[in-house]
Amino acid sequence: MDTTPLYPRWIESRITEALLDTPVVLLAGPRQAGKTTLVRRIAEQGFLYLTMDDDLTLLSAKEDPVGMIRGLDRAVIDEIQRAPQLLLAIKKSVDEDRRAGRFLLTGSANLMALPTVSDSLAGRMETLSLLPLSQSEIEAQSANWIDHAFAGRILKVTHPILGHDLVERVLRGGYPEAISRVSVRRRKAWARQYLDALVQRDVRDVANVEKLDHLPRFLRALAQTAGQMCNYTQLGGQVGLDGKTASRYVGIFEGMYLLKRVDVWARNRLSRIVKTPKLQFVDSGLLATLLELSSEEVQQNRKRFGNVLETFVYGELFKHMTTAEGDYRLMYYRDADKFEVDVVIENSAGRLVCIEVKAAATVTQNDLRGLKKLASIAGDQFSMGVLLYDGEETMPLGEGIWAVPLSSLWGM
Repeated sequence: MDTTPLYPRWIESRITEALLDTPVVLLAGPRQAGKTTLVRRIAEQGFLYLTMDDDLTLLSAKEDPVGMIRGLDRAVIDEIQRAPQLLLAIKKSVDEDRRAGRFLLTGSANLMALPTVSDSLAGRMETLSLLPLSQSEIEAQSANWIDHAFAGRILKVTHPILGHDLVERVLRGGYPEAISRVSVRRRKAWARQYLDALVQRDVRDVANVEKLDHLPRFLRALAQTAGQMCNYTQLGGQVGLDGKTASRYVGIFEGMYLLKRVDVWARNRLSRIVKTPKLQFVDSGLLATLLELSSEEVQQNRKRFGNVLETFVYGELFKHMTTAEGDYRLMYYRDADKFEVDVVIENSAGRLVCIEVKAAATVTQNDLRGLKKLASIAGDQFSMGVLLYDGEETMPLGEGIWAVPLSSLWGM
């Protein structure tokens, strides 16, 4: 019996809404983020449920995709990246019967990166994302931090999560199975097995990888550079790969929702494409496992916590973006004088909310250097600067910049 507690998933209302006017809806995200639990609940509303994790169903899908789809009226098809042959059959079926809500698909890989998929379902499919649990879902706090920030509001914090409790949340991450484990040892065991399955089995569904044995070492190398600017030649060189292959492998992990490339912000949009991206893992718990980081080590050396905490913040913001009312991009800022801002959120109008992440409980003028520099460059585009820190008080720091407890991300 599954004893994993059920949490609210804020994307559910978006799925229901999309099914009212779109023939095919794809719910995309990493394995074990909670997609199956969510779509099985939705399937109770009159959908047949099929999963490509079932060997017989998968064989049928591969051998006779048209025959499988022909007999379906409304269906949920889980883990469809394992049988991409079904997508052309779904296109044919939808072209013959374009009713809304025909198919709800889930995928643990970026289907739009697979050959012919983007063309075959263009205009017929809406893609939504489900990432691991956000802290706001764990705490059942539905307010969207990004929408509030662009409206000039900071989510009120009445019971800030501080010190050891914050470290535990960051090292745990957001995967439901990890959260359900009763001890740190059991959580780490799950995370290691999850990562092993990802690089040894699941990657075969989405890419032809010639040097499969290089992937575990390459993933550990990526973990060491999380939150830093990405040099593919240096990364690949650590495990005997050239820069081109390293870039391709990063793309594979990105397509499996394990990490994201984050571009640099610049006033001139065209100049962004020649700047160096940095890599951010989607889940801080998996990153902590790869780094073999424990709460005891964090207590002894707080500096080791900085990159993992930044990953945690990025992860929470990635999740808020999936359910936000506005359209946003996440970037970072760094200039030739080495002024930096950890996170730059840009809305569709070009306005910015800029975030600096600090693992300490105190704030100094030096912590504001990057935010103040970016505010001076962005001018009227600068909406707000936020210094997220391990403290209790929300305080104005002048020039549109605020010091805010990290737990404002979920409004406790």
